[in-house]
Amino acid sequence: MAADAELLIDRRRLRRRLSLWRVLGIGGLIVAVGALGYRVRSGGEGGFAVRPQIARISVSGFIAGSEATAKLMKRVGDSDAVKGVVVSINSPGGTTTGSEEIFRNLRALAAKKPIVAFVDGTAASGAYITAIAADHIVARETSLVGSIGVLFQYPDLSGLLDKVGVKVESVKSSPLKAEPSGFTPTTPEARAALAAVVGDTYAWFKGLVAERRGMDPGQLSAVSDGRVFSGRQSVPLKLVDELGSERQAVAWLEANRGVPKDLPVKDWKPSTDSGFSLWSAAGIGADLLGLEGLAARLRTVGAEAQAAQGGLLALWRPEP
Repeated sequence: MAADAELLIDRRRLRRRLSLWRVLGIGGLIVAVGALGYRVRSGGEGGFAVRPQIARISVSGFIAGSEATAKLMKRVGDSDAVKGVVVSINSPGGTTTGSEEIFRNLRALAAKKPIVAFVDGTAASGAYITAIAADHIVARETSLVGSIGVLFQYPDLSGLLDKVGVKVESVKSSPLKAEPSGFTPTTPEARAALAAVVGDTYAWFKGLVAERRGMDPGQLSAVSDGRVFSGRQSVPLKLVDELGSERQAVAWLEANRGVPKDLPVKDWKPSTDSGFSLWSAAGIGADLLGLEGLAARLRTVGAEAQAAQGGLLALWRPEP
């Protein structure tokens, strides 16, 4: 009887061990399949053999700069499968620093892969900075392009505070410290200091356009007063090179950069941002409900709210 009991115990132990190994094996298989699916979905990065392709990088919504986007461009540049890149743009712009960052990253990518920009809607202000990082720009006839300019906005709450009887006191090391504050009217000295910063950044923006688009001072003056132009207007103004769809952008890569014909165009997307906020949580919730448009808008509002904490904007935003 004792031997039978020990045999029964041994069998139970063996069964538990087999169950554990089955669970571990299934878990490992799920992880492997998930990793493979992620690599395939992101264009086959990491050494997996995939067929040659053209990578599509989409720039949409408010541009605020992103480490995830910078890493995405590096992955695209390091992929042997990617033979060319289409930067698909539909954005009103964003912060000047975010726009500068994406421009620099695209120029670094252009040193490795041929790049063409496709304006699929709007490429205004900071988004136009993104477009000129490419060596050729294709836009739809009715797209909006340009808005070359810089903006610094801040609220003046001093009148409201006076009405409700609130006065904000401050002790500053110098008169221009923490200006503009929003709690007091802006002094002429503070306004002049801000205008100097805006003017310097505006000159940088115009210099970038003149260099990348080969414009003389007269041509630059005609397009740099802050206006947006239609795609049709933009060709003779040298803001874009060609009218058409993404197919025309791909055809330019094939005809002018030696990209093989008939390659598939694959979306490459940045890894999920590890940052968390109320807006990103709301965006995730909208995604789960299938409300992609609302999700994109919530993330844009969150980015704008973060940018509103301070900084210059290269943004096209018509007044309400």
